[in-house]
Amino acid sequence: MRGLTLSLLPLAAACLAGEGAQAAGGTQAGEPVFDPPAPVAWPAFAPWIDGTGASEPETQVQMIDPDTAVIRQSVRTNFEAPFLYLLFGRDRVVLFDTGAGGLKVRPTVDRLIAQWRERHQGRPIRLLVAHTHGHGDHHAGDAEFADRPDTTVVGLGPEQVAAAFGIAHWPEGIGHLDLGGRVLDIIPTPGHEPAHIMVYDAITQLLLSGDMLYPGRLYIPAGHFDEFRASADRLAAFADTHPIRALLGTHIEMTRTPGQDYPMEASSHPEERALPLSPSVIKELQGALATASSPPAIDRHADFIIYPLPPRPAR
Repeated sequence: MRGLTLSLLPLAAACLAGEGAQAAGGTQAGEPVFDPPAPVAWPAFAPWIDGTGASEPETQVQMIDPDTAVIRQSVRTNFEAPFLYLLFGRDRVVLFDTGAGGLKVRPTVDRLIAQWRERHQGRPIRLLVAHTHGHGDHHAGDAEFADRPDTTVVGLGPEQVAAAFGIAHWPEGIGHLDLGGRVLDIIPTPGHEPAHIMVYDAITQLLLSGDMLYPGRLYIPAGHFDEFRASADRLAAFADTHPIRALLGTHIEMTRTPGQDYPMEASSHPEERALPLSPSVIKELQGALATASSPPAIDRHADFIIYPLPPRPAR
């Protein structure tokens, strides 16, 4: 590994969005012009590794609080540059996603767990490895944890996810994960991928939103638009009854210029938009999906892009 960056966050600072880079298609005449997105005050991350420097570590860690870590994989190791989340409770720690490959993620996770145990007099703690969904850029590192002691790796299918989190009626039910003094709500949100989930933490009031809602292209496979829309409706209903401070997704594909994304598979992200999204984007997404054309078309918003995918050609 080339190193690990550990940053303690200035929790009172503002989280800035900010300025442009070349988009995948650029802004064309007649396309909407967006007002700057409202800043999300917390969590306030320091700048993330973005591939623009002469060198950067394979992973970067920022702590939201002493029990909540966010790990970013370098775009230099994989263009997806995903975010991973490590949440500690009194008895267990959960890692959501294991990266896109091209690096070893376990040493970073083991180091964070060891640091947490040092602060808690060496308290033993079990690790659960789970996933926001089953695409390869979110589980490529699973094999690293297969032989790790006191570790369970959740399977990738809806049945395995439902069983792990006690979801009796997929995708209508809500699951739970008790880490010991910290209970997470698990919200099934299939559409982008059959086993996709979001994770709500009542302690921080943060919603880990995976690939369904993040600053970037929200890919919807052909034939799954209605399923994606139904998940957005359930998400909006959940948000109506739970206080949410911000959404944290698993990628950043938007620049600081509202509505403008990077080229696909970009090797660097200059002037990258901030990771957190305002809770208001939940209703914005729901409304856009409700009024989408048939067949659905690419729909560009200030903070995200609804991106229906065409059917795959027959082989």
